Amino acid sequence: MIPVQGLEGARVAVLGLGRSGLSAARALQAGGAKVSCWDDDPAARARAEREGFACVDLNTPGALDKITRLIVSPGIPHLYPAPNPVVAAALDAGVPVDNDIGLFFQSFATLAWDHYDVAPRVVAVTGSNGKSTTSALIHHILEHVGRPCQLAGNIGRGVLDLDPAVDGEVVVLELSSYQTELARALTPDVAVFTNLSPDHLDRHAGMGGYYAAKRRLFSEGGPDRAVIGVDEAEGRFLAGQMSEGPSDDRVIRISAETKLSGPGWQVFAKKGFLSEYRRGKQVGSIDLRSIQGLPGSHNHQNACAAYAACRALGLAPRVIEAAFHSFGGLPHRSQTVAEANGVRFVNDSKATNVDSAAKALAAFRNIRWICGGLEKEGGLKGLAEAQGAVRKAYVIGREAAHFAMQLTTEAEVCGTMEKAVARAAAEAEEGDVVLLAPAAASFDQYDNFERRGEDFVAQVQKALSE
Repeated sequence: MIPVQGLEGARVAVLGLGRSGLSAARALQAGGAKVSCWDDDPAARARAEREGFACVDLNTPGALDKITRLIVSPGIPHLYPAPNPVVAAALDAGVPVDNDIGLFFQSFATLAWDHYDVAPRVVAVTGSNGKSTTSALIHHILEHVGRPCQLAGNIGRGVLDLDPAVDGEVVVLELSSYQTELARALTPDVAVFTNLSPDHLDRHAGMGGYYAAKRRLFSEGGPDRAVIGVDEAEGRFLAGQMSEGPSDDRVIRISAETKLSGPGWQVFAKKGFLSEYRRGKQVGSIDLRSIQGLPGSHNHQNACAAYAACRALGLAPRVIEAAFHSFGGLPHRSQTVAEANGVRFVNDSKATNVDSAAKALAAFRNIRWICGGLEKEGGLKGLAEAQGAVRKAYVIGREAAHFAMQLTTEAEVCGTMEKAVARAAAEAEEGDVVLLAPAAASFDQYDNFERRGEDFVAQVQKALSE
């Protein structure tokens, strides 16, 4: 645990008692703060009370009197589409609103660092797609070279559940727009922006607000190095804002679509080859085509981002390349879960939006595509051109028929994962890929995308055993 610094003796309220909320409450208490908690869910309050925390209904008049700071969990809206009533009351009363990410950056450095040979560093990764894989890949590379490291944030552990950093350690954080938007302190040493595509637009009141939430990771504290995907206009704009000129190598531009040039620092992937250029000269190259854990152009972009971040940390190209080959990929993200009779079964349950599903479809040929679920804003626009490699779609979800009608490929309405996997496995031929890439949220049938992916794996095992 990282005890929170700077709030000793202060009265701090925590709203939302999920993983990050409880973690924040523990860290605040460990740092000497006087903590009161609230969650509308009685079960969540009961868990907090079992740990000895006082639960006080923050909706009642006067509940925020003498409160120094309100800590809010990521799922609770603080601005759009409308602030939570407790957050609104805090804003009216002038009580600062923060989250666990802000507390982490406030508390990460300690006096023990005065005795370290190498100060600990933070690499923070954000973006619409690929941030989980990029974060996990950076962490994997660091483990491969024997560097002390920890992984947290939107992946793995809560940030305040981390152990205090040791000499030379690197903490890798995956940060969502919900987390970057609210954190009062954001001071990573290396900040990574993978890409931007429409997502969470209701929460951020449109693309402008969504982009602004991501941009805060770079604008609030000013990282020593910024790794920025420039395949979208927003990334190119951000890179321009962070740079003092074309040769400013504090910004590392990355691309999976374009060969980058110029006097600065660039990392790009073309036709399966990663190249690094600095001051107009090539200084590194990796053949990504044989790396099973990083299939497709979207994973090549992730590889560029992780490579650039690790180069910013001083790692050599060949060391990074060796680590790439031992990377197994993430569960629920382009994860090969079985191969039988020449048919490959791939779980990409984390492809919860159109853009990520399109990238998953582009990574394979001869696809038996399992898709469907709770559609996001904008429907399936943008998927039409991505279906060229699809032999047939098997549609799940409560609105499977409506989903299927929007597809341009042959589609069968299956409804359930069990039926979809059984039908796809029965019809698959040698060389086919049975791919779960839903292009939709999971909440119509599952608690989360992990449960959906686990069901896919279970149904694949069942189909192959029959």
